[in-house]
Amino acid sequence: MGECSRCTPTADDPREWRCGACGSPLATPLAEPSRETLTEGVRGAARYRRWLRVPDLVSIGEPETPLVPLDWGGLRVWLKHEGALPTGSFKDRGSSALFGVLRAAGVARVAEDSSGNAGASFAAYAAAAGIGLDLFVPSSASPSKLAQARAYGADLRTVDGARENATDAAIAFAEEHGGVYASHQWQPAFNLGTQTFAFELWEQLGGEPPDALVCPVGAGGLLLGARLGFRALRLAGLVVKEPRLIGVQSAACAPLARAIAGGLDEPAPIERGVSVAEGVLLANPPRGRESIAAARESGGTIVVVDDERLWAAHEGLRRAGQLVELTGALGVAAIDSLVRQGALRKDETTVIALTGHGLKTAEAVAARAPS
Repeated sequence: MGECSRCTPTADDPREWRCGACGSPLATPLAEPSRETLTEGVRGAARYRRWLRVPDLVSIGEPETPLVPLDWGGLRVWLKHEGALPTGSFKDRGSSALFGVLRAAGVARVAEDSSGNAGASFAAYAAAAGIGLDLFVPSSASPSKLAQARAYGADLRTVDGARENATDAAIAFAEEHGGVYASHQWQPAFNLGTQTFAFELWEQLGGEPPDALVCPVGAGGLLLGARLGFRALRLAGLVVKEPRLIGVQSAACAPLARAIAGGLDEPAPIERGVSVAEGVLLANPPRGRESIAAARESGGTIVVVDDERLWAAHEGLRRAGQLVELTGALGVAAIDSLVRQGALRKDETTVIALTGHGLKTAEAVAARAPS
């Protein structure tokens, strides 16, 4: 449903997930914000339905997610709790738009690959849309996330080996059975939906953008959604500036951070390690080039944190009454180093995205946290 992100061909069929000429991801269309086309009396993603220019959204009751102030090491930040969405992660924003597009196109069944949150979200929205889902998951995926996806009725197919093996299996299955590969990493309609994160934050901050937005980055869905959403607001004259976007990756798998550090435009080749931040361990994200450009062009950056700092940040959040998924604490784990670097400043408005609910990784936290 858009132009290729690298060459000129367009794909008008929403079931197309990559450029037929060069194989690159399709560019995500910008929303068209206008105060006159807000859906009044509604909060959450559905409030911006007419901005997204999609036939419809599939909704399972997405709320406006909380924005909570927190003092952290002398810096006052705002925490945006995406775990408050129906399946417990920000992925619901993209799923709502994508499955609205797929349902309108008459798609009956899709294949997707995921290590956890996207799979759970897709399973819920596929069920609500009346679309069958074949979900390919790596054998190392979190049991609680797989149980959640299975509960919604997804047909789970476990794949051994590297995370990329699940991707290859899902694509092959869709091609063999004449289905649709509806990937959260590739489908432009998914990132169209994640733009609602920016719109909602803009309203919560009184019609202003933050100075800096910090979020975990794996496939780049939230970072890119925020970039596109704030750009759309600026082009519509609703804000005069866009925030600096700061992505955070795990030291065990940081192809985008290494690219930024090395002045590269493409993800840097890396060997993926092991981390409790399982949601961002992607060695070669399809939209990696777009994510690097989004951070760099906004005046931001992409940094890394190790598991030691991640656990410390997670404990600090728990002691403040905030329980989030381990991956979701990456942004908080990077605050101290970002302040030292001058990337975050005390006289500015900083928002940290908490991307998933703490019950997503309850087993790992329970095994480590004191009884």
